[in-house]
Amino acid sequence: MLRPDPVPPIGPLKIRFIRIMRWAALFSVAVGALAVVLVARGDSELHIHMLIATALGVGVSVLLGAALMALIFLSNSTGFDADAADHKDKNPQ
Repeated sequence: MLRPDPVPPIGPLKIRFIRIMRWAALFSVAVGALAVVLVARGDSELHIHMLIATALGVGVSVLLGAALMALIFLSNSTGFDADAADHKDKNPQ
């Protein structure tokens, strides 16, 4: 009979993810602000909509990338990824 996969404790992982995302949010705000400054320096005619779109686009993209990398990092630290990778070696067919 198949056993269900053990579930790792969610509490400590959630705390680590929130801590990582706080730093990532701060970093994405800084990168978004830098992108707005660079766009504003390069264009003689400023449009507020262009600056808002730049800030949101760059900031959200950096935040999304950081969130996905944090999830990969936390998934790897639980050790369940190694079990999934060894699945083919345990059941040769």
